[in-house]
Amino acid sequence: MSVNPDYAGREYPPAGPFPVTREEIAAFAEAIGSTSPAHRDPVAAQALGHADVVAPPTFAVRLAQQCEAQVVQDPEAGIDFSRVVHGEESFTHHRPIIAGDVLTGVLHIDRIREAGGHGMVSTRVELTDADQAPVTTVKSTIVVRGQG
Repeated sequence: MSVNPDYAGREYPPAGPFPVTREEIAAFAEAIGSTSPAHRDPVAAQALGHADVVAPPTFAVRLAQQCEAQVVQDPEAGIDFSRVVHGEESFTHHRPIIAGDVLTGVLHIDRIREAGGHGMVSTRVELTDADQAPVTTVKSTIVVRGQG
């Protein structure tokens, strides 16, 4: 396994801030094929109880991946990005992401293991708002394919 197992348990410094705009939310909604007006129209979002347009639940992946870049780009971590495939992803939403949010993410390397000659890196990104209140927890596993 080329991934440095000593990175398990590591926490990276906060990444961001990530200002969330209406335009980013609308573009993401378009990209995933969501037709909900709450992703594009502030009045529709307000009718649902939101202060502004609300992001689709998977929008958090955009921010989490920017945080995860810290370990992927760290040469000592031993991750060859050309050999990376996405394993799995899960989201725990503490509240919706809304246009106007300014979020920060902290990357945690929860586990590194080998399976079938491949490196498995499990990460957790804790996204918080400007008041440091939890917004979303994103858990992800990437697979670094072995050489064989």
